[in-house]
Amino acid sequence: MSRPCPVCGTTVLAGEAFCEQCGHDMSFVEPAPAPPSAFAVAAAAGRSSPCTACGSDSVGSEGYCENCGMLQPTGRDHMEIELGPMAGVSDRGLRHSRNEDAMALITAGEDAIVAVVCDGVSTSPRPDEASQAAADVAAATIAKRLAEGEGPESATRDAVRLAASTVASAARPGEDSPACTLVSAVVERRRVTVGWVGDSRAYWLGDHSSLLTIDDATPGTHMLTAWLGADAGEVVPHVRSFTTDGPGAVLLCSDGLWNYYPEPEALAATTLGAPPLAAARRLVRLAIEAGGHDNITVAVIPFGQGERAETTVAFPKERSD
Repeated sequence: MSRPCPVCGTTVLAGEAFCEQCGHDMSFVEPAPAPPSAFAVAAAAGRSSPCTACGSDSVGSEGYCENCGMLQPTGRDHMEIELGPMAGVSDRGLRHSRNEDAMALITAGEDAIVAVVCDGVSTSPRPDEASQAAADVAAATIAKRLAEGEGPESATRDAVRLAASTVASAARPGEDSPACTLVSAVVERRRVTVGWVGDSRAYWLGDHSSLLTIDDATPGTHMLTAWLGADAGEVVPHVRSFTTDGPGAVLLCSDGLWNYYPEPEALAATTLGAPPLAAARRLVRLAIEAGGHDNITVAVIPFGQGERAETTVAFPKERSD
């Protein structure tokens, strides 16, 4: 059975160890796939998945919540991934006809985990395809580069370059290429490295909760000044690393969440103290309850078990390789 290369999209036949086009190692572990439907999985297990609108555990067999009456989204409309210590939830929201967000979670050896969140640009063609391709390529590339001994900052830049190339090359004859934003996190034992292009965000939640990213957008608007694909020009990601000795969590999210809850302290109050999947579900549900105007994607990655009294957060200056 053939499968596409996650880096360049070339079809690779079963049994082939490397992509003939780009040389990608096809034996390398790829990002954890999202289940086809969180609700179908729950039903098959004889239990009820929480309603995305009200959080009730009263979703019936036909997909309607018996508490609020909302028909639950299926397939990519609502996705949940739980991988080791981290989890992510992505939901279509209440206003969009499809989910144009995407996420990818992957482990990289024993000491590092990688998460990527992408938000498709609705004014471009096939933004849902762009976001998923970018998330998958970026996550797989970062993990592969780390396994080869590359540092997280350099690995992040390589990953964004390949993701941008993948999205830009997806244009069909006679149309612009699809487009999306991207934010990634590499979480190691004592260091977190984030990279981004666009206005999807990363937060540190814990002592000194902080927004880690700066939106590539015109101030006061949602007009992007940088993105992947669709006449983006040269894509140069922002990359930043920080260290902390105290416990907390790294949160990646699309603007479907931060439009309603932009402040780090409010996000921390909702996230900390709950298991990652429960926290991600709660944040998505809060955005839906606030109006659900956009697609919503949240990835929660717990970090550190050090002493709170010794917590330090340091942001080094931006540097290029």
